[in-house]
Amino acid sequence: MKRRSLLAAPLLLLTPRLAVGQGSPPEPASPDAAPLTPILDRAASLSPLRTILVSKDGTRIAARAYRGLSLEGASNIKSASKSIIAMLAGIAIGKGVLEGPDQKIVPLLRADLPADPDPRLNEITLGNLLSMQAGLERTSGAYYGRWIASRNWVRAALARPFVDEPGGEMLYSTGSTHLISAILTRTTGRSTLALARDWLGGIEGFSITSWERDPQGIYFGGNQMAMRPSSLLAFAECCRNGGRNRAGQQVIPESWIAECWRVRTASRFTGDGYGYGWFTRELAGQAVHYGWGYGGQMLYVVPARGLSIVMTSDADTPSGRTGHRDDLHALAAEIVSAAG
Repeated sequence: MKRRSLLAAPLLLLTPRLAVGQGSPPEPASPDAAPLTPILDRAASLSPLRTILVSKDGTRIAARAYRGLSLEGASNIKSASKSIIAMLAGIAIGKGVLEGPDQKIVPLLRADLPADPDPRLNEITLGNLLSMQAGLERTSGAYYGRWIASRNWVRAALARPFVDEPGGEMLYSTGSTHLISAILTRTTGRSTLALARDWLGGIEGFSITSWERDPQGIYFGGNQMAMRPSSLLAFAECCRNGGRNRAGQQVIPESWIAECWRVRTASRFTGDGYGYGWFTRELAGQAVHYGWGYGGQMLYVVPARGLSIVMTSDADTPSGRTGHRDDLHALAAEIVSAAG
Protein backbone atom coordinates (compact mmCIF):
# COMPACT_ATOMS: atom_id res chain seq x y z
CA MET A 1 0.00 0.00 0.00
CA LYS A 2 1.37 3.39 -0.96
CA ARG A 3 2.46 5.44 2.05
CA ARG A 4 0.52 8.65 2.64
CA SER A 5 2.46 11.76 3.58
CA LEU A 6 2.05 12.94 7.16
CA LEU A 7 2.12 16.45 5.79
CA ALA A 8 -0.89 15.97 3.57
CA ALA A 9 -2.64 19.09 2.33
CA PRO A 10 -5.85 18.67 4.39
CA LEU A 11 -3.89 19.28 7.58
CA LEU A 12 -1.86 22.17 6.19
CA LEU A 13 -4.77 24.28 5.00
CA LEU A 14 -7.20 23.86 7.84
CA THR A 15 -7.58 27.36 9.25
CA PRO A 16 -8.75 29.98 6.78
CA ARG A 17 -7.39 33.48 7.23
CA LEU A 18 -9.38 36.66 7.12
CA ALA A 19 -8.08 39.98 5.92
CA VAL A 20 -4.83 41.04 7.55
CA GLY A 21 -5.43 42.47 11.01
CA GLN A 22 -8.91 41.00 11.31
CA GLY A 23 -10.17 38.03 13.26
CA SER A 24 -13.33 36.60 14.67
CA PRO A 25 -15.09 39.14 16.91
CA PRO A 26 -15.52 38.39 20.61
CA GLU A 27 -18.69 36.66 21.78
CA PRO A 28 -21.63 38.94 22.61
CA ALA A 29 -21.30 40.36 26.10
CA SER A 30 -22.85 38.41 28.98
CA PRO A 31 -22.56 38.78 32.76
CA ASP A 32 -20.34 35.69 32.93
CA ALA A 33 -18.13 36.91 30.07
CA ALA A 34 -17.41 40.40 31.41
CA PRO A 35 -14.64 39.35 33.86
CA LEU A 36 -12.94 37.40 31.06
CA THR A 37 -12.58 40.31 28.64
CA PRO A 38 -9.34 41.78 30.05
CA ILE A 39 -7.88 38.27 30.39
CA LEU A 40 -8.62 37.42 26.76
CA ASP A 41 -7.29 40.82 25.70
CA ARG A 42 -3.97 40.15 27.45
CA ALA A 43 -3.83 36.65 25.97
CA ALA A 44 -3.15 38.23 22.56
CA SER A 45 0.44 38.70 23.73
CA LEU A 46 0.98 34.91 23.58
CA SER A 47 2.20 34.75 20.00
CA PRO A 48 1.55 31.03 19.33
CA LEU A 49 -2.05 31.27 20.61
CA ARG A 50 -4.78 31.03 17.98
CA THR A 51 -8.17 30.61 19.69
CA ILE A 52 -9.82 30.45 23.11
CA LEU A 53 -13.36 29.24 23.84
CA VAL A 54 -14.98 29.09 27.28
CA SER A 55 -18.22 27.41 28.31
CA LYS A 56 -19.89 27.63 31.71
CA ASP A 57 -22.71 25.31 32.76
CA GLY A 58 -23.34 24.35 29.15
CA THR A 59 -23.40 27.87 27.67
CA ARG A 60 -20.52 29.30 25.65
CA ILE A 61 -19.67 32.58 27.36
CA ALA A 62 -16.54 33.66 25.51
CA ALA A 63 -14.66 32.98 22.31
CA ARG A 64 -11.73 34.78 20.78
CA ALA A 65 -9.56 34.24 17.70
CA TYR A 66 -6.21 35.95 17.30
CA ARG A 67 -3.85 36.97 14.51
CA GLY A 68 -6.46 37.18 11.77
CA LEU A 69 -7.76 33.66 12.21
CA SER A 70 -11.35 32.45 12.21
CA LEU A 71 -13.08 30.63 15.04
CA GLU A 72 -14.63 28.36 12.41
CA GLY A 73 -11.35 27.09 10.98
CA ALA A 74 -10.25 23.57 11.91
CA SER A 75 -6.99 22.98 13.74
CA ASN A 76 -4.71 19.98 14.06
CA ILE A 77 -5.30 19.12 17.72
CA LYS A 78 -2.31 16.74 17.81
CA SER A 79 -2.15 14.67 21.00
CA ALA A 80 -5.25 16.27 22.49
CA SER A 81 -6.94 13.60 20.35
CA LYS A 82 -5.71 11.01 22.87
CA SER A 83 -8.52 12.17 25.16
CA ILE A 84 -10.99 11.31 22.40
CA ILE A 85 -9.40 7.90 21.76
CA ALA A 86 -9.74 7.11 25.47
CA MET A 87 -13.47 7.85 25.39
CA LEU A 88 -13.95 5.69 22.29
CA ALA A 89 -12.31 2.80 24.17
CA GLY A 90 -14.76 3.30 27.03
CA ILE A 91 -17.75 3.32 24.70
CA ALA A 92 -16.46 0.09 23.14
CA ILE A 93 -16.31 -1.45 26.62
CA GLY A 94 -19.83 -0.23 27.35
CA LYS A 95 -21.08 -1.83 24.13
CA GLY A 96 -19.37 -5.15 24.91
CA VAL A 97 -16.96 -4.84 22.01
CA LEU A 98 -14.06 -4.85 24.48
CA GLU A 99 -14.03 -6.57 27.86
CA GLY A 100 -12.52 -3.82 29.99
CA PRO A 101 -9.24 -2.21 31.06
CA ASP A 102 -7.81 -5.56 32.24
CA GLN A 103 -8.23 -7.21 28.83
CA LYS A 104 -4.92 -8.45 27.42
CA ILE A 105 -4.00 -6.94 24.05
CA VAL A 106 -1.98 -9.79 22.48
CA PRO A 107 -5.01 -11.83 21.37
CA LEU A 108 -6.38 -8.69 19.71
CA LEU A 109 -3.16 -7.83 17.84
CA ARG A 110 -1.65 -11.28 17.30
CA ALA A 111 -1.21 -10.78 13.55
CA ASP A 112 1.34 -8.03 14.18
CA LEU A 113 3.42 -9.56 16.95
CA PRO A 114 7.20 -9.62 16.34
CA ALA A 115 8.74 -12.90 15.19
CA ASP A 116 10.23 -13.64 18.61
CA PRO A 117 7.95 -11.75 21.02
CA ASP A 118 9.05 -10.82 24.50
CA PRO A 119 6.85 -12.84 26.92
CA ARG A 120 5.97 -9.59 28.72
CA LEU A 121 3.83 -8.59 25.74
CA ASN A 122 1.31 -11.12 27.04
CA GLU A 123 0.91 -9.05 30.22
CA ILE A 124 0.05 -5.72 28.59
CA THR A 125 -3.58 -4.72 29.09
CA LEU A 126 -5.82 -2.20 27.40
CA GLY A 127 -5.59 -0.13 30.57
CA ASN A 128 -1.79 -0.15 30.36
CA LEU A 129 -2.01 1.36 26.89
CA LEU A 130 -4.51 4.00 28.00
CA SER A 131 -2.40 5.06 30.99
CA MET A 132 0.93 4.92 29.10
CA GLN A 133 2.21 2.13 31.33
CA ALA A 134 2.85 -0.57 28.73
CA GLY A 135 6.54 -0.77 29.62
CA LEU A 136 7.60 -0.59 25.97
CA GLU A 137 10.16 1.93 24.80
CA ARG A 138 8.48 5.15 23.73
CA THR A 139 7.55 5.99 20.14
CA SER A 140 7.25 9.71 20.93
CA GLY A 141 9.90 12.39 21.27
CA ALA A 142 13.25 11.35 19.85
CA TYR A 143 11.80 8.00 18.72
CA TYR A 144 8.85 9.40 16.79
CA GLY A 145 10.44 9.92 13.37
CA ARG A 146 11.80 6.41 13.09
CA TRP A 147 8.51 4.92 14.23
CA ILE A 148 6.35 6.68 11.64
CA ALA A 149 8.96 5.88 8.97
CA SER A 150 8.27 2.17 9.51
CA ARG A 151 6.08 0.23 7.09
CA ASN A 152 3.74 -1.05 9.80
CA TRP A 153 3.22 1.21 12.82
CA VAL A 154 1.33 -1.37 14.85
CA ARG A 155 4.03 -4.00 14.38
CA ALA A 156 6.79 -1.47 15.06
CA ALA A 157 5.11 -0.32 18.31
CA LEU A 158 4.77 -3.91 19.52
CA ALA A 159 8.41 -4.62 18.64
CA ARG A 160 9.81 -1.87 20.87
CA PRO A 161 12.09 -3.24 23.60
CA PHE A 162 10.83 -3.26 27.17
CA VAL A 163 12.34 -0.54 29.36
CA ASP A 164 9.99 -1.18 32.28
CA GLU A 165 7.46 -3.79 33.33
CA PRO A 166 3.82 -3.52 32.20
CA GLY A 167 2.04 -1.35 34.76
CA GLY A 168 5.26 0.43 35.73
CA GLU A 169 6.38 4.00 35.09
CA MET A 170 4.45 6.27 32.74
CA LEU A 171 6.15 6.26 29.33
CA TYR A 172 4.35 8.77 27.14
CA SER A 173 4.06 7.09 23.75
CA THR A 174 1.73 7.77 20.84
CA GLY A 175 2.37 4.18 19.78
CA SER A 176 0.26 3.06 22.74
CA THR A 177 -2.80 5.05 21.67
CA HIS A 178 -2.27 3.98 18.07
CA LEU A 179 -2.51 0.38 19.24
CA ILE A 180 -5.89 1.27 20.76
CA SER A 181 -7.02 2.62 17.39
CA ALA A 182 -5.90 -0.64 15.78
CA ILE A 183 -7.74 -2.67 18.42
CA LEU A 184 -10.94 -0.70 17.86
CA THR A 185 -10.65 -1.19 14.11
CA ARG A 186 -10.01 -4.92 14.30
CA THR A 187 -12.61 -5.74 16.91
CA THR A 188 -15.40 -3.81 15.18
CA GLY A 189 -14.42 -4.18 11.52
CA ARG A 190 -14.93 -0.43 11.15
CA SER A 191 -12.50 2.45 10.93
CA THR A 192 -11.85 4.51 14.04
CA LEU A 193 -13.10 7.57 12.17
CA ALA A 194 -16.40 5.83 11.41
CA LEU A 195 -16.69 4.80 15.07
CA ALA A 196 -16.00 8.35 16.26
CA ARG A 197 -18.61 9.80 13.92
CA ASP A 198 -21.13 7.18 15.01
CA TRP A 199 -20.44 6.85 18.73
CA LEU A 200 -19.72 10.54 19.39
CA GLY A 201 -22.09 11.86 16.76
CA GLY A 202 -24.75 12.42 19.40
CA ILE A 203 -22.70 15.31 20.78
CA GLU A 204 -24.22 18.42 19.24
CA GLY A 205 -21.57 20.14 17.13
CA PHE A 206 -19.03 17.32 17.27
CA SER A 207 -17.16 16.58 14.04
CA ILE A 208 -13.72 15.49 12.89
CA THR A 209 -12.63 17.44 9.82
CA SER A 210 -9.56 15.45 8.84
CA TRP A 211 -7.48 12.61 10.26
CA GLU A 212 -4.29 10.94 9.06
CA ARG A 213 -3.91 7.16 8.62
CA ASP A 214 -1.01 4.75 8.89
CA PRO A 215 0.29 2.69 5.92
CA GLN A 216 -2.32 -0.01 6.65
CA GLY A 217 -5.14 2.54 6.68
CA ILE A 218 -5.64 2.64 10.46
CA TYR A 219 -6.49 6.12 11.70
CA PHE A 220 -3.68 7.64 13.71
CA GLY A 221 -4.55 6.91 17.32
CA GLY A 222 -3.56 10.01 19.25
CA ASN A 223 -2.23 12.44 16.64
CA GLN A 224 -2.88 14.30 13.38
CA MET A 225 -6.61 14.86 13.93
CA ALA A 226 -8.26 18.09 12.79
CA MET A 227 -11.27 19.61 14.54
CA ARG A 228 -12.90 23.01 14.83
CA PRO A 229 -12.36 24.54 18.28
CA SER A 230 -16.13 24.55 18.79
CA SER A 231 -16.23 20.80 18.13
CA LEU A 232 -13.51 20.20 20.67
CA LEU A 233 -15.42 22.34 23.15
CA ALA A 234 -18.57 20.30 22.52
CA PHE A 235 -16.62 17.13 23.31
CA ALA A 236 -15.17 18.66 26.50
CA GLU A 237 -18.66 19.79 27.54
CA CYS A 238 -20.07 16.30 27.05
CA CYS A 239 -17.36 14.91 29.32
CA ARG A 240 -18.01 17.64 31.91
CA ASN A 241 -21.70 16.79 31.81
CA GLY A 242 -21.13 13.16 32.76
CA GLY A 243 -21.10 11.94 29.16
CA ARG A 244 -24.51 13.41 28.30
CA ASN A 245 -25.21 15.69 25.36
CA ARG A 246 -27.31 18.85 25.64
CA ALA A 247 -30.47 16.83 25.07
CA GLY A 248 -29.63 14.66 28.08
CA GLN A 249 -28.78 11.54 26.07
CA GLN A 250 -25.94 9.38 27.42
CA VAL A 251 -23.17 9.35 24.80
CA ILE A 252 -20.19 8.27 26.92
CA PRO A 253 -20.64 6.06 30.01
CA GLU A 254 -20.42 8.33 33.04
CA SER A 255 -18.49 5.74 35.03
CA TRP A 256 -15.88 5.58 32.28
CA ILE A 257 -15.25 9.31 32.42
CA ALA A 258 -14.51 8.91 36.12
CA GLU A 259 -12.08 6.11 35.26
CA CYS A 260 -10.32 8.28 32.69
CA TRP A 261 -9.94 11.09 35.22
CA ARG A 262 -8.70 8.87 38.05
CA VAL A 263 -4.97 9.43 38.43
CA ARG A 264 -2.95 6.23 37.97
CA THR A 265 0.52 7.56 37.26
CA ALA A 266 2.35 10.83 36.67
CA SER A 267 4.31 12.51 33.89
CA ARG A 268 8.06 12.45 34.39
CA PHE A 269 8.20 15.78 32.53
CA THR A 270 5.58 17.83 34.42
CA GLY A 271 4.64 15.80 37.48
CA ASP A 272 0.99 16.07 36.49
CA GLY A 273 -1.22 13.08 37.15
CA TYR A 274 -2.39 10.88 34.29
CA GLY A 275 -5.38 8.60 34.01
CA TYR A 276 -6.69 7.21 30.74
CA GLY A 277 -5.84 9.73 28.02
CA TRP A 278 -6.24 12.73 30.35
CA PHE A 279 -3.87 14.68 32.58
CA THR A 280 -4.91 16.15 35.94
CA ARG A 281 -3.49 19.15 37.79
CA GLU A 282 -4.70 21.85 40.14
CA LEU A 283 -5.40 25.32 38.74
CA ALA A 284 -6.74 28.19 40.81
CA GLY A 285 -7.38 25.75 43.65
CA GLN A 286 -9.51 23.45 41.49
CA ALA A 287 -8.93 19.94 40.14
CA VAL A 288 -8.67 20.29 36.37
CA HIS A 289 -8.64 17.45 33.85
CA TYR A 290 -7.00 18.29 30.55
CA GLY A 291 -5.82 17.04 27.20
CA TRP A 292 -2.68 18.47 25.65
CA GLY A 293 -1.42 18.41 22.09
CA TYR A 294 1.91 19.48 20.60
CA GLY A 295 2.18 23.21 20.11
CA GLY A 296 -0.43 24.01 22.75
CA GLN A 297 -3.71 22.39 21.73
CA MET A 298 -5.60 22.25 25.01
CA LEU A 299 -8.94 21.19 26.41
CA TYR A 300 -9.63 21.76 30.09
CA VAL A 301 -12.58 20.51 32.14
CA VAL A 302 -13.21 21.97 35.59
CA PRO A 303 -16.15 19.97 36.99
CA ALA A 304 -16.51 21.86 40.26
CA ARG A 305 -16.88 25.18 38.41
CA GLY A 306 -18.97 23.91 35.49
CA LEU A 307 -16.27 25.10 33.10
CA SER A 308 -14.86 23.79 29.85
CA ILE A 309 -12.04 25.64 28.08
CA VAL A 310 -10.45 25.02 24.68
CA MET A 311 -7.31 26.68 23.36
CA THR A 312 -5.57 26.13 20.03
CA SER A 313 -2.10 27.30 19.10
CA ASP A 314 0.44 27.14 16.29
CA ALA A 315 0.76 23.40 15.69
CA ASP A 316 4.25 23.63 14.18
CA THR A 317 6.21 24.80 17.23
CA PRO A 318 6.74 23.02 20.56
CA SER A 319 4.95 24.22 23.68
CA GLY A 320 6.69 22.27 26.45
CA ARG A 321 10.28 23.41 26.28
CA THR A 322 9.35 26.92 25.09
CA GLY A 323 7.19 27.62 28.13
CA HIS A 324 4.04 28.17 26.06
CA ARG A 325 2.27 25.23 27.71
CA ASP A 326 2.93 26.77 31.12
CA ASP A 327 1.63 30.11 29.84
CA LEU A 328 -1.58 28.38 28.76
CA HIS A 329 -1.96 26.73 32.16
CA ALA A 330 -1.55 30.16 33.77
CA LEU A 331 -4.12 31.60 31.37
CA ALA A 332 -6.53 28.77 32.17
CA ALA A 333 -6.04 29.43 35.89
CA GLU A 334 -6.97 33.09 35.38
CA ILE A 335 -10.11 32.06 33.49
CA VAL A 336 -11.09 29.59 36.21
CA SER A 337 -10.66 32.26 38.88
CA ALA A 338 -12.62 34.90 36.96
CA ALA A 339 -15.43 32.72 35.64
CA GLY A 340 -15.86 30.34 38.56
